[in-house]
Amino acid sequence: MNRKDFIHRTTLGSLASTLPLSFWFNSCTEIPKETHSLAYKTLVENLLKEWCDGMMAVQVIDPSNSKIHGMLTCPACDEIHARSMDAVYPFFYLAKSTGEQKYLEAGIALFEWSANVTNPDGSWTNTLDPKSWNGITVFGAISLAEALHYHGDLLDADRLKKWTDRLEKAADFVYRRFPAIDTTNVNYGATTIYALHLLGRVLKKPEYLTQSKKLAKDVKAYFTENNTFLFGEVKPTAHKRSKKGLYGVDLGYNVEESLNSLVLYALYEKDTELLDILQKSLNTHLAFMLPDGGWDNGWGTRMYKWTYWGSRTCDGSQPAFGMMAKYNPAFGTAAIKNTELLQRCTHNGLLHGGPNYVTHDIKPCVHHTFEHAKPLAALLDHWEQLPNINTDTPLPRTVAQGIQHYKDIDTTLFASGDWRGTVTAYDAIYKDGDYRQATGGALSMLYHTKLGLLVAASMAIYKMVEVYNQQPNPDEDFPLTPRVETYSEGQWYSNLFDREATLSSEESADVLKISAQTRLKNENNELVEKTASDFNIDYHCSAKSLQIKVQTAQPLTQKTAFVFPVISPTGEKVNQINPYTITIQKPEGLVQIVANVPLVIKETKKERVFNMVPGAEAVPMIAYFLENTDSVELSISVSS
Repeated sequence: MNRKDFIHRTTLGSLASTLPLSFWFNSCTEIPKETHSLAYKTLVENLLKEWCDGMMAVQVIDPSNSKIHGMLTCPACDEIHARSMDAVYPFFYLAKSTGEQKYLEAGIALFEWSANVTNPDGSWTNTLDPKSWNGITVFGAISLAEALHYHGDLLDADRLKKWTDRLEKAADFVYRRFPAIDTTNVNYGATTIYALHLLGRVLKKPEYLTQSKKLAKDVKAYFTENNTFLFGEVKPTAHKRSKKGLYGVDLGYNVEESLNSLVLYALYEKDTELLDILQKSLNTHLAFMLPDGGWDNGWGTRMYKWTYWGSRTCDGSQPAFGMMAKYNPAFGTAAIKNTELLQRCTHNGLLHGGPNYVTHDIKPCVHHTFEHAKPLAALLDHWEQLPNINTDTPLPRTVAQGIQHYKDIDTTLFASGDWRGTVTAYDAIYKDGDYRQATGGALSMLYHTKLGLLVAASMAIYKMVEVYNQQPNPDEDFPLTPRVETYSEGQWYSNLFDREATLSSEESADVLKISAQTRLKNENNELVEKTASDFNIDYHCSAKSLQIKVQTAQPLTQKTAFVFPVISPTGEKVNQINPYTITIQKPEGLVQIVANVPLVIKETKKERVFNMVPGAEAVPMIAYFLENTDSVELSISVSS
């Protein structure tokens, strides 16, 4: 097809004449174009184009070899990420919006490469192995349906029919594979609600619509009683409760995948009951967005895929928050702030899995880019019908002051002056034996509104829980979660393994006090013996500083320490003023850490330690208990 024919075709009517579908968001009041944030639209358009250009730079173009023609290679992984075909939708969006044929050709080549990961039952697989996980078909079906519905007029009649036939096979698989919300993790059940609703209308399948409505009714029981978190990110069943009676909740999967699908369905169907639940749930989740658009998910059950901006293989939080901004304008702020963060983490056309990938010379996984491109295309395809999206309303955590405990995840947020922090004793584990997220009364997040991120949790032990969906840790595995630790008979014991820790708090006008009672255990949940095992960790936060006191009443017979890694990219100047004082010069101010015992910076091969969760570098500080002391005390303060 020559350029003249291509541009002509982009001006034709949408696929609606071929595949009827009422407008999905007819429950949204149309807002005049001029009331929208033109700066945000420009950001979204430019970022989408940057990502698609970046994906094209790693796309294999070899028409003589159908095994590789169109696939995306990954700069970071040896594996081929088969879900890359999901990018057909953003490629087609750009093909129409720009009139540039290169995006159409890239999208066609990419989708037709997916024949290499196609099974006879209509499913697509997560890798080249035909026996690998095929549940991801639900995401591919949504992307293909959206591409065909909005931009199918870019295809010739023969190809359009072939692709529509392929969609029918995938849709039938989804219909059969996910008959209930709890067939597997809740993100699949939630996504299936929207998928079957979309596919039922596109393909004129009333049975899909019936099943979608049934699942939408069922999912209303998957929100926690006190805080309205969506639960079900846990094995072996979505209904599994922890010893404390808590459900499995993962903020990353919720905000970047499950809640998106539920919002899309509820808005179209005008399901007021579900919309009310979703508004409450989004408000709860929004409390965990940091002022710069980052997500505080160090406690989440699937945080092994957490990166500061979200979750590595999900879509992104823009649809849910952007499309619900008419219910709470701060949702619009969240959509913008998170998009800005994604842009800051983008280099050479690809979204990097954390804020410090570049400074630590870590290559990006292409998976992050092709998934997060989809929601940007969705926003742009519905731009005229979106509610007003701007940053006039501040994020809750920007203006928060005081203490807020979330009972359903046994996690406490605190805010005083410019300080924002999180302490968690959440004990729900995604799958026993796989890993440990932050727990045990640990400080899982510390943020300063002027300086940014200072503390962020990692996995206690970095494990490839999903080997095809995670990158190997490049260096020595050094956890970034602040912790008490000791070694006994060659084993590592820490509060990071204590799922029985308890939290208490007290709030006054000047000081916020949070106390954790915790014990040192190994990864097999065994208590350390022949040395102190029981510790109190007190966090006292005022407008001026955060004070941390770690204390035990038991005798210490083994070398024990409080480890306090401070997030700091390579290049920031670190100065040990004296044995008890370390400063870190950040662009907006100076961080000072003062201890009652000598502070030691662990020797490392590079200038900083790095952890894939959440994709950050840190200065690894260690404060050892002295022979005649029963406590370690730290004071963290900031000066301009």
